Amino acid sequence: MESVTQETDLQSIFTEIDNSFDEIVSWRRYLHQHPELSFEETETAKYIADKLEDFGLVVKKNIGGHGLIGILTGAQAGKTIALRADFDALPIEDEKNVPYKSLNPGVMHACGHDGHTTALLATAQTLSKYREKIKGKIIFIFQPAEEQPPGGAKFMIEENVLDGVDYVFAAHLDSKVPIGKASVGAGYKMAAVDKFEVKIQGIGGHGARPQDSVDSIVIGSEIVNSLQKIVSRRIDPLESAVVTIGVFHAGSAFNIIADTAKLEGTVRTFSESVRKQVKEEIYSIVEGITKGFHAHFEIDYLHGYPALYNHLEESALVQNLLSDVFSEENVIDMDASMGAEDFSYFLLEKPGTYFKVGSQNEDQNTQYPHHHPKFDFDERALLNIEKSFVKIVAHYLF
Repeated sequence: MESVTQETDLQSIFTEIDNSFDEIVSWRRYLHQHPELSFEETETAKYIADKLEDFGLVVKKNIGGHGLIGILTGAQAGKTIALRADFDALPIEDEKNVPYKSLNPGVMHACGHDGHTTALLATAQTLSKYREKIKGKIIFIFQPAEEQPPGGAKFMIEENVLDGVDYVFAAHLDSKVPIGKASVGAGYKMAAVDKFEVKIQGIGGHGARPQDSVDSIVIGSEIVNSLQKIVSRRIDPLESAVVTIGVFHAGSAFNIIADTAKLEGTVRTFSESVRKQVKEEIYSIVEGITKGFHAHFEIDYLHGYPALYNHLEESALVQNLLSDVFSEENVIDMDASMGAEDFSYFLLEKPGTYFKVGSQNEDQNTQYPHHHPKFDFDERALLNIEKSFVKIVAHYLF
């Protein structure tokens, strides 16, 4: 009898969610017009806090920077569920021709974080009306600085944001998947991301007298070529890894041998042992080549986000729950990606899962990839994220 009552309650809540569409779209478009970069999200944090306080939640601010949480305590004791959204934007010029185009030049919500924040705010508003049915507590985590390592998740966790939490969940819009579908999957689904910078110190000189110089460009070129062989010749072919050089700066004139060169690159891996091995190989290659050419080097290596691992039991549960929201055939397996996501830090601390919700329709404007200057999405996906969160909360706390 209890399950029948819960299902009736959920249908009523879902109808309420559908009826709130215009309101939450207005929130999303306001956030889209007022984006802020990672670690600079002061006004966005204030906007979120004001909403949460209006909903009657206990709000704690300035957690790990501009992060904040809203706490909703039910009428009865029970488990504590955490739901997380990110709210930083990217240094991209908004090229869309829409009324809600970014008003901040060179800054844009090009990854859907405005949507994630809106959907979580809407979830908080909806569930705040059902305190008497909630058996436990919900922590609504609004995290800054997802886009820029070392990210905001790590700092929020260091300030004990997960104390007392039993499970943690997050959703991400997906412009590759049609509206009305969701993807869920267990295991490693997003890669660890590291960044490295190599500075090569040679000896500059005249382009016509190379014998008097130590050519940093030649050395850098050897290093770039050799680093590409780490994955193909040093890593087990059954493992996954990427080593990419994205920056090579050197030289000032056509007839001068450059004394210095700088390389910057990224490493993506799933396995921690492979992650460690790739780092060691980079140091070994750079040291060997520079020594062979009588040059010197410095390496600055930043360990970024760990690989995102979705827990088995919680992923299976969410897949089952979302089948009721979207239908079984519309919940698909999540593909693994070499992209990175600092929600991985949360999943290192607590069981949970990270899932994606389709956001494209037949309109080309909803099909641009994330981080594209024309990125946009079907705003009905906001309702789908909210319903997904409510379904998860209801399973544990209703």
